Amino acid sequence: MIDDGTGLLTIGELARATGLTVRTIRYWSDEGALPPVARSAGGYRLYDAGSVARLELIRTLRELGLGLDAVREVVAGERTVAEVAAAHVAALDAQIRSLKVTRAVLSSVARRGSTAEETTLMNKLARLSAAERGRIIQEFVDEMFHGLDTADPEIRERMRGLAADLPDDPAPEQVDAWVELAEMIQDPEFRAHMRAVAELNAADGGARAGTSMWFAKRVVELAGRARERGIDPESPEAEEVLRDLLGDTDRTAVLERLQASFSDRVARYRELLAVVRGTGPLPRHREEFAWVVAALRARAGS
Repeated sequence: MIDDGTGLLTIGELARATGLTVRTIRYWSDEGALPPVARSAGGYRLYDAGSVARLELIRTLRELGLGLDAVREVVAGERTVAEVAAAHVAALDAQIRSLKVTRAVLSSVARRGSTAEETTLMNKLARLSAAERGRIIQEFVDEMFHGLDTADPEIRERMRGLAADLPDDPAPEQVDAWVELAEMIQDPEFRAHMRAVAELNAADGGARAGTSMWFAKRVVELAGRARERGIDPESPEAEEVLRDLLGDTDRTAVLERLQASFSDRVARYRELLAVVRGTGPLPRHREEFAWVVAALRARAGS
């Protein structure tokens, strides 16, 4: 305390009173967070008892990671501590999410032994915002069903409702799945294949909503029973199963549709969606659909 009866402190005395360095206090003062209350005759900064309390607040806020701009606003009374704390929590949440994505990407790179090019692509795709990821999916679905008003509306809505967003704390396998999924749905060949699947569905011409899902369930049910009974797809007994399943439907058209709709690549697409969404593996029922396809092929042209 300077000996002039004012009770004011020099910057050195303030440093000793708070345990902070003179350099730190001078920096905060220069930045406007702790302006001096006066100057000595020699031009030295002077602080009062209130400066000690403000300095403790500044130190606390800085230790909590707040920037000097926010600290200045609190000290000046422009914002409350609660307001800047809430804003800082939101910023920290975003930073934590980013760090978790970084960790997942690096874990994937280390596990896969990725090249520099693969690492760059993986990082870019993983860091897309939720809105950008949603846009990629939406553009894919829009192209798939554009102009196909007679496609099963339930299928269209299910496709549009498929969220493929990474969670806040993605596992490395979810990052892997999202990267593969994003590459797949941007692949012109896969997009053309899925468009063909949608066109086959639309060719049914005004089928009632849910018809496609109903048919898939019937395939699983009837073919599953046939397999349990050991019926060979080429055997005469398989004909009864096909009649029960298809009636007088054009079998050539059904075969074409099944081969397109239940290909390995389409199955992989569904699998990747499930991994990204964290819903666990979806039942593929490959054996049941393969049984029907084999039964139809055995009778093709007959």
